[in-house]
Amino acid sequence: MSFASRFARALIPMAVIATAPAAAAESPDLARLKAHLGAVQTMTARFTQTDAKGRVQTGTLQLKRPGKVRFEYTGGDVLLVADGKRLTFLDYQVGQKSSWPLSKTPLGALLSGSPDFNGKAEILPSNDSRVVVARAKNASQYGQLTLAFLRNPSAPGGLQMYGWTAIDPQGHRTTVKLSDVRYNVAVPDSAFTYAEPKKRR
Repeated sequence: MSFASRFARALIPMAVIATAPAAAAESPDLARLKAHLGAVQTMTARFTQTDAKGRVQTGTLQLKRPGKVRFEYTGGDVLLVADGKRLTFLDYQVGQKSSWPLSKTPLGALLSGSPDFNGKAEILPSNDSRVVVARAKNASQYGQLTLAFLRNPSAPGGLQMYGWTAIDPQGHRTTVKLSDVRYNVAVPDSAFTYAEPKKRR
């Protein structure tokens, strides 16, 4: 499996925030997280991903609620797209395509018009008062995701997404940092279409 392909697959458990059972009352920072996600209808960003061996891959992210997201890796070999109905992983280098009904994946809940995180995520202690760290609860079946947000009064809900660390069920760690983040900008529906990969002979 290629480096970029492994990264894209690590993004699939990113939806595990929506899979855990209900639990206790939410903290003020969890309320800010909900306010942030509820206020973000579209988002664009550049991302830099690093694995445990220090290998780096870059790309762009486009998000549009409800139900749409696109992670495109530099070079165009790997793509992860949700078009509102299905979540599709494409590896053009090997001619591979995998697809799931979005409604059957936790990503569907994460990309909904009004995400609900009650009892499904927890706020972790942070050594930096500028940073809010959230983690999905009881997500070992799918992997584990830890999200980091910077406190920013000018960002939706007072938080700006900084990045995340994903650990897949095999224990592979992927760290993602976002830059040039823009909220509620125009994102065309054509961003969530894709070309079919050609099977390699």
